[in-house]
Amino acid sequence: MNGKQIKKFVRHRRVAFLGSVDGEGFPNVKAVCAPRKIEGNDYYFLSNLSSARVAQWRENGNACLYFYRKGLFSYAGVIFVGRVEVVTEQTVKDELWRAGDKFIYKGGSSDPDYCVLKFTAERGRWYRDLKTANFSV
Repeated sequence: MNGKQIKKFVRHRRVAFLGSVDGEGFPNVKAVCAPRKIEGNDYYFLSNLSSARVAQWRENGNACLYFYRKGLFSYAGVIFVGRVEVVTEQTVKDELWRAGDKFIYKGGSSDPDYCVLKFTAERGRWYRDLKTANFSV
């Protein structure tokens, strides 16, 4: 896969897995909805400021981001390694806000528990059709 194919692959996924590191150095992974925005090597997700993962990323920003597709006879996946920044700036929260988000964040885009996770990819690895390769971003 080249860079253009990787971006296309990622844009068509509805779910991703975002990993953090806990205080004892163990990995933790959570499923997240597709990125709300992709800009260059930055992937933006919504989250709860009060969540355990957000606390972990505030302590240690090291993270991984994994996208996959399982077909009938094939499997493809892309993992990115990078860092997560917890974003609470209102302008960013407003930019990514959608009307349906009020179902989760009753206070709207200014809900005190609503935050944005900005994952910045530093490098990656893809797997498809029994082939795999590292890539830089």
